[in-house]
Parts: sequence; structure tokens; C-alpha cells
Amino acid sequence: MGYMIRRIATERTLCQELTVDILHATITNATIHTVLTAHHAHAERERKFTMTAVVWVLIAMNLHCSIAISAVLRTVFKTLRLLSPADDPVLPGDSAFTYRRYQLGARPIVDLFHTVCVPMTTPQTPSAFMFGLRLVTIDGTVEDVPDTAVNVRAFGRLHGKRGPAAFPQVQGVYLVEVGSHALIEAGFWPIHTSERVGGFRLLRSITSEMLVMWDRGFHDYEMLCAVRQRDGHVLGRLPAHVKPQRVRSLPDGSYLAHLVPSHYQRRKAGERLLVRIVEYTLTDPALPGYGKRYRLVTTLLDPAVAPAFEVACAYHERWEIELVIDEVDTHQRLAGRPLRSQRPVGVIQELYALLIAHYAVRRVMQDAAATVEVDVDQLSFTHALRVIQESLSEFQLVERGELPRLYQRLMQDVARERLAERQPRSNPRVVKRKMSNFRLKRAEHAHPPQPTTPSFRDAVQVYCAGEDDPIDLLLDLSNPLDLTLIPCRAPVECRI
Repeated sequence: MGYMIRRIATERTLCQELTVDILHATITNATIHTVLTAHHAHAERERKFTMTAVVWVLIAMNLHCSIAISAVLRTVFKTLRLLSPADDPVLPGDSAFTYRRYQLGARPIVDLFHTVCVPMTTPQTPSAFMFGLRLVTIDGTVEDVPDTAVNVRAFGRLHGKRGPAAFPQVQGVYLVEVGSHALIEAGFWPIHTSERVGGFRLLRSITSEMLVMWDRGFHDYEMLCAVRQRDGHVLGRLPAHVKPQRVRSLPDGSYLAHLVPSHYQRRKAGERLLVRIVEYTLTDPALPGYGKRYRLVTTLLDPAVAPAFEVACAYHERWEIELVIDEVDTHQRLAGRPLRSQRPVGVIQELYALLIAHYAVRRVMQDAAATVEVDVDQLSFTHALRVIQESLSEFQLVERGELPRLYQRLMQDVARERLAERQPRSNPRVVKRKMSNFRLKRAEHAHPPQPTTPSFRDAVQVYCAGEDDPIDLLLDLSNPLDLTLIPCRAPVECRI
């Protein structure tokens, strides 16, 4: 059975009709309208772009990160132009989009992220819950932004022994739902901001059903207390310099201990937090860290509920966030190039739109996995992203009533390609390329001297083999093969 083709009213403009219907499981026009209304972000005059259309294009450009904005506009409006009753509907230009997106600002997109990007798993979702708690994890990442003066002032630039970094950078910190790979909270700060400071800010989204995991770089007494104040629980790695005060041993080999604040007056007043310490090692000589003693700290105090062995194994689920960062940077954003936005407001706007787009892809994957009753880890993010990119125009082509049926077909397409079962693995923390033999690009190279000759050809000198003097090339266009080489002592003259 075929699909009914969508009809567009004569009086409607392209921007009034624009939606990315393929993402409606995550975002709808009503949601966008509510957020824009809350921020008083509706434009008084719509002209070529409505603010709702601007939001859709911001998300769509982060599904198509490898093409220019003008190409993104052609892609999202392609089907609407085909269906439009007008003879030659005018397509909004990239300059109009740029003007409107900066008029919109970053706050509505940030609010939209917090509205739509919420946990999506249930206790029945494979690998999503452990010890009766939803597994979430915190980690940081760094993103390059365009090398403009305003971006440098806003975000800063790292400096090292080899000189300043190539680009100003943004410090991002993510909170990820392990079972779905969904980004459910995020924050971005100047590059010199500590990851721990950012992580502390993200704790506002922790709930009583969550087990929060982080590595030793995030360990902090205040963060542990903040999670417990929200009735959540923590599982993290303990840095070597932290010396917990042992209280007593437990039957499974772990032990209870007290952690104390760094502030002297609070320690003197007797403030402390009861935690549980689990120590373990790796016995496979092929694994990095073989024979090393690891210490985990957790607020799960009952070994009957969370045995030490299970706690040690659960901690390694924290590495799922590394896969999420790889999905965003390597497969979606195609890292190796900075973001598009030349101004700080645009950078923040673009980053949150990027995460909304990632969440929308993950929502489709989660729905597809539930439909065929498999773990979402068996589905390919790259394949899902490609299917969504290819199917965008189909969802704009059909009538609204046909979208649920078309979405079922989309989920089948996403679920059709399965990944091989993930093998146990452990990778050393190394990089393939660290140094370059090229000179470092510095400030004086940003605006090099401009050529004084009219063209490159006017600056070319050719030498005869074995001689130090240039030759004059005389070419007769009437006879292209007649090339006369005349040694000369005068400045080179190239006549064509």
C-alpha cells in the first residue's frame, strides 16, 4: 500500500510549512512553539524565516555537518519546493538564516535541550539499570571553535611548551544515560574551566533513581555530598592521594570508611561522609593496568544489594560515555574541523543543537531496538544517522496521517543492520599522532604579506639546467609548439 502525498495550501510559505517530521518522536512544532513563547522569541515580522523554522534548520545542520549551510537549506526545503503550488518558490538564503539565528540567540536552544533530552530507558531496558538504579555517567570533552577574536576572548586558548593551541576551545561536560547513550544533561564553559566545576553544575539533574559514575578526575567530597542530598548514589574511582578513614571490613572484601571535607573547620567540627571502598585488580596480563590496584568509592553501603565484584564490573560501564563522545565528534560532527559559528552565542547555540540532533537519532535507535527486542548496543549509530539523513525528504513528502506508518518502516530500516556482539576489550590511553614537523602557526602568520605582482605567473622564474640565470619564455599562440628558450641577463619577462 502506497502513501498519500502531502498538500500545501497556496497561501502558506515554505518556512511556515517547514518541519523535520522524521524527528517528531523527540521534537514537535508544539514543543518548539512553547519554548519560543517562554523566551518571547517569536519574530514580529516573519519575512523569509520564522523562528520555528530557524530551530529546525539548526537541528538539521547538525544532522548534515559535512555540508555548507546553503546546502543544508536546499536539503530541508527540497521536498517543500517540489510540493509548493507556487511556480518558483523563493528559497531563503544562508545570510537570512544567519541573521535570524543570531536574532534568536542561544537561550531558547538551551531550554529546548533541557525540555526534550530526558532519560528514555525503563527498568526492562537491557544494561540500563543495576542495583535497582539507572546508570548514568559524567565525563568531559573539548571542542574546537573558529579562531576569531571574540571566540578567543569568550572561551580562551590553551598554551603549552610548543606554543598556543591552534584554535580557541570550549570545555564541555556531559551526563549520559548508559543504557541508551542519550545525552540528558550538558554544559559548556571556557577552556580553562575545570571539568569538576562543570560536573558539579550537572548534578542539578540527578534524581533518586540514579547511580552516577565518574572517573578519579571528578572525585570531590562536595560532589559526593551533592548527589546524596538528591538521594542519588555514586560509583567512582578514588585518587591515590585520598586516604579514607577505615571503619570496618565487610564480608565481600570491601570495607566501610569515612571521607572528610578539605576545609579544616568543617573537619574539626566532625563533618564526614560514610562510604564503601572496593579494591580490585586485573589478572589478565594482556590488559592495560594488569596487576595494578584500583580503588572504587561508592555510596552503596550494603554488600547484599551491591556485592563488591558486581560493583567493580559495573564501574567499567562508565566507558560507555567515551563511545557517546565518539559518536558526536567522529561520526556526527566529523571532528578535525572546528564548529561553524564565528561568535560565542552561535557556538553555544550550535553545540546544544548538536546534542539535540544526537538525542533525536538515539531516540529513533531506542524505538527501533524495542520494536525488534534487541539491545540498542547491537544497532549502529552511523547506519542510523545515514538512514535518517536519506529519509528526511520522505517524511516531508507524505500526509501527516501517514507519518506513524512511515516511522515504523524507518525503525525497521535502522534495525536491519546489526553490529557484531561487542567483544571484551581494553585499550591503552595512547594517540597515534602527537607531534608535527611543520612549524607552528602563530599570530604573525594569520595575516601574511600580500603579493605585489598582479598574478602568480608574474612572479615565476625558470632556470636552465645547470645555469644560475633565468630564461625568458616566448610563446607564440599561433603555433603552440614553437617554444624558444633565450638565455638572458635582464629580468625575466613572460609574454603569452
